[in-house]
Amino acid sequence: MEAGIPDKLFFKIGEVAGLTSLRPSVLRYWETEFDTLKPNKSRSGQRLYTRKEVSLIFEIKRLLYTEKLTIEGARKKIANRGKGAMPQGAVAESAREKIFSIISEVREDLERFKASL
Repeated sequence: MEAGIPDKLFFKIGEVAGLTSLRPSVLRYWETEFDTLKPNKSRSGQRLYTRKEVSLIFEIKRLLYTEKLTIEGARKKIANRGKGAMPQGAVAESAREKIFSIISEVREDLERFKASL
């Protein structure tokens, strides 16, 4: 478990805002500026951030607020960090995150269906 990030698979935007001390509007803006920050959305449209994305948000915050980089500078630094082939573990983690996202959506649908009976 990474420091400061609870042991969960997904985080809603309000939870991420609380963890990072950022406003949700800032998080939504950063999604438009950083290609690597693309949270999945549930069927209801709720953003679901993974642990990896929460870690990325902490990194972006550090680059912008502590190192005083511009958004362009932070974007370049993050892009250079990710150069090269994606490690096999990262591919598996990405697939795992997508599977859990789908399962989460199915669970929500089943709970809504059960409530309608």
